Amino acid sequence: MFTGLMPELNIKNLKVKKPIIQGGMGVGISLSGLAAAVANEGGIGVISSVGLGLLGDNPELKYREGNIQRLKWEIRNARLKTTGVLGVNIMVAVSDYDELVKLSFDEAIDIVFLGAGLPLKFSEEITSDRLKNGDTRVGVIVSSARALNLIFQTWRKKYDHVPDLVVVEGPKAGGHLGFKRDQILNPEYALEKILPDVISSVKPYEFEYEKEIPVIAAGGIYTGADIFNVMDMGVQGVQMGTRFVATHECDASIEFKQAYVDCVEDDIVIIESPVGLPGRAIRNKFLDEVTSGERKPFQCPWKCLKTCDFREAPYCIAKALISAQKGNIPEGFTFAGANAYRVKEIISVKELFRVLEEEYSLAAEQFFNSQTLPEKIAV
Repeated sequence: MFTGLMPELNIKNLKVKKPIIQGGMGVGISLSGLAAAVANEGGIGVISSVGLGLLGDNPELKYREGNIQRLKWEIRNARLKTTGVLGVNIMVAVSDYDELVKLSFDEAIDIVFLGAGLPLKFSEEITSDRLKNGDTRVGVIVSSARALNLIFQTWRKKYDHVPDLVVVEGPKAGGHLGFKRDQILNPEYALEKILPDVISSVKPYEFEYEKEIPVIAAGGIYTGADIFNVMDMGVQGVQMGTRFVATHECDASIEFKQAYVDCVEDDIVIIESPVGLPGRAIRNKFLDEVTSGERKPFQCPWKCLKTCDFREAPYCIAKALISAQKGNIPEGFTFAGANAYRVKEIISVKELFRVLEEEYSLAAEQFFNSQTLPEKIAV
């Protein structure tokens, strides 16, 4: 029977009421506050693990130890606020990747999302048995079927196991992108183009391991109608980041959120990040200066990203992002998705879910009616 309601999302015996995953956004944009609010509405709330030590005031705990302590606190604080489904987003490119993964498993987080690199191996603490039978599920974030197959084939060989879900992130996403610069605006690399190959690539692994492996679409999904349309292509859910920044519960400063409200379409630009990847952000004076060749001198106390050559980098991206998170936009910048200019106001997470569900139901109803209209009788 047609209901027009969003379906549940099932991930390895875990039932999620709404098929919406809030994207993990660093540095400090999605922490326990936002994640718990999303989980309370039936979605998956995700804590970003990157650079958390920079949020504290204790200089002795700013880096590896500080990251671990703050992530542990964020997970436990979120658990105090919700009984819903929570995840942790971990960048493969960070230097303390192994420690962050181990902590997330030790804290029995519901889902670990691994992106910004190919997660081809784990430290010895994350055993095959722990991947198969532990309380923590693993999702991988990819931008192509090729990347998916490389990850899955490697896991099959090393662990006799494959990831529990796949997030396919298209080129309209915010932050660092898994595409070359000339691919980002190329229609051949659009989300709707890369999704079918990923969906078909997952099928043999589902058959081999006798489990459902949900495929999640991400990048440029903005409305409830977008959710319906992409799910009609065969995915089981969506991941959204931009919409959740402009909420009261988002852990960023009001200045960070206001940058979304104030920007226009031409403000959304592609930048070259010191990390070595292109990224999408909101243009401001800081980005104009570094784009024109101005250097922002800094000292790197430790190499937080494996791919960043701090001796050649024109600025410290961690410092720039944490400045923006705290409201000092002139000393940093805000990452954002391609649709950030469509944000017109800051609302609650509850209201956002209400709007998305309403838009989804309307799109579903229109589609259902278009499929069931009786054919005209020839005269």
